[in-house]
Amino acid sequence: QVQLVESGGGLVQPGGSLRLSCAAPGIIFSTYVMAWYRQAPGKRRELVARIFSSGSINYGEFVKGRFTISRDNASNTVYLQMNSLKSEDTAVYYCNSYNYVMNYWGNGTLVTVSS
Repeated sequence: QVQLVESGGGLVQPGGSLRLSCAAPGIIFSTYVMAWYRQAPGKRRELVARIFSSGSINYGEFVKGRFTISRDNASNTVYLQMNSLKSEDTAVYYCNSYNYVMNYWGNGTLVTVSS
């Protein structure tokens, strides 16, 4: 059973930064698409960013240059660097990995942006 493990969430002031990490042991990491989603209270889960094995990247429209996704295939880890955080970025952030056959989710890490 593959378990994605997120870390790096917490409380940050508006305008601050956080770096989320997601470790994905037990998969052939380089062959998977890695993604971050988020879900705020009362809202649908939405895509934050995803990075393909080729290195291609998609971001949600709300990111607007504030976040950067990256992956380290050597350590089976994907990162999400979040800068210029706003109160509306408050949500549980989930790591996701998928290929044509499998789809895995982490349990989420809470990001709270508040003064």
